[in-house]
Amino acid sequence: MLSAGFLHTKKKSRKRQQITSPGCWSEMATRVDQAVGMSLVVFSLLLFTYYSVWVIVLPFVESDHVLHIYFLPREYSVILPGIAAVILLLCIGAFTAVIMWKHRKPKKVD
Repeated sequence: MLSAGFLHTKKKSRKRQQITSPGCWSEMATRVDQAVGMSLVVFSLLLFTYYSVWVIVLPFVESDHVLHIYFLPREYSVILPGIAAVILLLCIGAFTAVIMWKHRKPKKVD
């Protein structure tokens, strides 16, 4: 009689081999990385709060209120994000062009 051990076959697992080298993504972040990340989060929250108050709250506040001295004129609430978007798109395009330029394949000669 066959035992249960012979009937059960082990499946070979195909695990990807992880390359661990200095600077690999799998390593823990250093304290400097954490500090930079936290400062970026805090900066983003402050910028979001400032812009939200500027665009959403300020139009409902009287124009002679003291709160208006802390904000630019309303025209800039559209102009500045537009300029930031154009700069962001230019940077993304330049990055994509550099990557494509580095990874281009040489043409085959017939």
